[in-house]
Amino acid sequence: MARTNRPTLDTVRHMPVGDVIGLPAEHLAMLQADAREALDGARRLLDWIEAAIALRYEQRAIGARAAAGKDTGTVRFEDGPVTVVADLPKRVEWDQHRLATLVEQIRAGGEDPAEYLEISFKVPERAYTAWPERIRQAFEPARTVRTGRQTFRLTLNGEAG
Repeated sequence: MARTNRPTLDTVRHMPVGDVIGLPAEHLAMLQADAREALDGARRLLDWIEAAIALRYEQRAIGARAAAGKDTGTVRFEDGPVTVVADLPKRVEWDQHRLATLVEQIRAGGEDPAEYLEISFKVPERAYTAWPERIRQAFEPARTVRTGRQTFRLTLNGEAG
């Protein structure tokens, strides 16, 4: 499709929002598509650069962590005029079934499980909506619904995607 006489992304960046709002809908749709394409390209480039950085410094980070006596966490080292900060976060997962068993064992022993762990309950929304009405009503006071950020995707009529 040939581009119409419309502002570019660089031009829109400097326009007051009132002027952007006043653009024809097809210009907004094309600008949104251009911005998404630019963002996707920038993300791919960032991924490529960060992969190269990881390959360059991974072994030094492993060595720095070993020297510090740790498997995870943050280490710092120098590469010429650059300080490299390598962070390897720790992601701990707990077996929920085994924890539930331990909670029961702690209770059976006469102790309070809350002294040892945080207990939370979650209800999958899909399950909640499938429950009988009387069960949903019982849970309703414990349920709060919040919304996320509204998004809009514009497409020109006749175009897919």
